[in-house]
Amino acid sequence: MSFPYDLRLPGGIGIPIHLVCEAVAYGVGFRLYVRARRRQPSGLSAEQAVWTLVGCLFGAWLGSKLLAWLEMPTLYWRYRATPWLWLEGKSIVGGLLGGWAGVEAAKRLAGVRQATGDAYVTPLIVGMAIGRVGCFLTGLPDGTCGVATGLPWGVDFGDGQLRHPTQLYEIAYLAALGATLRQTATPADPPGARFRRFLLGYLAFRFAVEFIKPRPFTYPWGLTAIQTGALLGAGAAGYALWRLRQARNPAISPAFIEGERAHG
Repeated sequence: MSFPYDLRLPGGIGIPIHLVCEAVAYGVGFRLYVRARRRQPSGLSAEQAVWTLVGCLFGAWLGSKLLAWLEMPTLYWRYRATPWLWLEGKSIVGGLLGGWAGVEAAKRLAGVRQATGDAYVTPLIVGMAIGRVGCFLTGLPDGTCGVATGLPWGVDFGDGQLRHPTQLYEIAYLAALGATLRQTATPADPPGARFRRFLLGYLAFRFAVEFIKPRPFTYPWGLTAIQTGALLGAGAAGYALWRLRQARNPAISPAFIEGERAHG
């Protein structure tokens, strides 16, 4: 196989495979999300549902772009007079965190109190895995290949070096994460816990796998923007998960224990 791989239509017309996989990912993810909502209705009014969707989409777009710019600030600054280049980059980590923040902000504005994230988990896992197929087939131009490796499963993406196929690592990890989340789910889980566990698992993976990817720019603390975002996001997801469990089990909360002690 040669990279990048383009889908060839009759007449010799080529379509970038990444574009095809991205479109399929969005389509499949949306269908899975609709199915999840039918099985577990959110209880939101039509207006509240629209607000949360707008918050999700706008937050994901903004977060994706912002983290992509921060990942390679010197490159984007060098081409600051080329606006179309600034619109090309995107980051899954930034999209996830931005979408989460956007939904939470929209829920506050719309007066929504219940958790709504669990329905996104399966669509995100499947959609991201499909998208990574496109990243793999695009090869070096996609910028998601790993560094050179001597391991037997290294892949030559066209530059004569065997590299870590980090896109395939991510697909395998997403499959394992999805299976783990399904097997460990219990009726006692509070709403929203599954989504936060998904964030914790995925962001931990992204923090680690970035060490075997090219790192064109690192900040003074030795991490890339994606690693920094993943670390902060995992911390926020962990704290949010702890808060959910405390709210579900007040009998074991520190405030409850202190109250019991005060009453003898």
